[in-house]
Amino acid sequence: MMISSLLCNDLCKSFGKKRTKKQVLKDLSFSVAKEEVFGFLGPNGAGKSTTIKIILGFLRPDSGSIEVSGIGAGLGEYRHLIGYLPELPFFYNHLTALETLMMSGKLSGMKQKEVKDSAAHLLERLTLSHATGQKVGGFSKGMKQRLGLANALIHDPPILILDEPMSGLDPLGRYQVKQLIRDLKAEGKTVFFSSHILSDIEELCDRIAIIHTGELLYSGSVVDFVAENQNLEDNFIDIIRQKDEACCVDA
Repeated sequence: MMISSLLCNDLCKSFGKKRTKKQVLKDLSFSVAKEEVFGFLGPNGAGKSTTIKIILGFLRPDSGSIEVSGIGAGLGEYRHLIGYLPELPFFYNHLTALETLMMSGKLSGMKQKEVKDSAAHLLERLTLSHATGQKVGGFSKGMKQRLGLANALIHDPPILILDEPMSGLDPLGRYQVKQLIRDLKAEGKTVFFSSHILSDIEELCDRIAIIHTGELLYSGSVVDFVAENQNLEDNFIDIIRQKDEACCVDA
């Protein structure tokens, strides 16, 4: 029996008013199992970022429900269970890498010694030890991405939500992030991430969900989705094309 870390049930979300109202999510349901790597796929404008913001409590759905580790949204606080890396992480440029992690740890309710120990470990793990005392404003894109991952991990959460974690990284940076995701799974953590780099999804994920125009097109294992002699990218393009053609016929 699958134990779920995350459940999304019949999520609906619209933006705008009256004639300009646009439905972004349409009865979206999927589950993420405990201790798995789960890929969240869809073309631009599919509703991925909106879904992630609802999971994190930044937006409220019009209808539907969210559960994280059995805690329903509005029925208890669950955000301390999640480490979040946004697609474009924001930092205070005048702070150093260590000061950034110390601030995040304290905001997460950690004691100073706990934060200091965790920060030192993460900076070493993410090959940022040399930049401990450097101001973040001088960091490269790859360094900021790795610092964002350290920020998400500082309080040792059981669930990681990563929005385009390999966006803009060079081959070495992508390799480091992919290895980190593998290590997190081996440590028993649940990793939920969105990406447009389908080869990374195919390489790393146990299961996936594909959405398009706010609707779920597929949820299940990567192995089941990828037919013999085809890859994930070919099948992904096919399922999106089929959906678009069906919409044209309905119109």
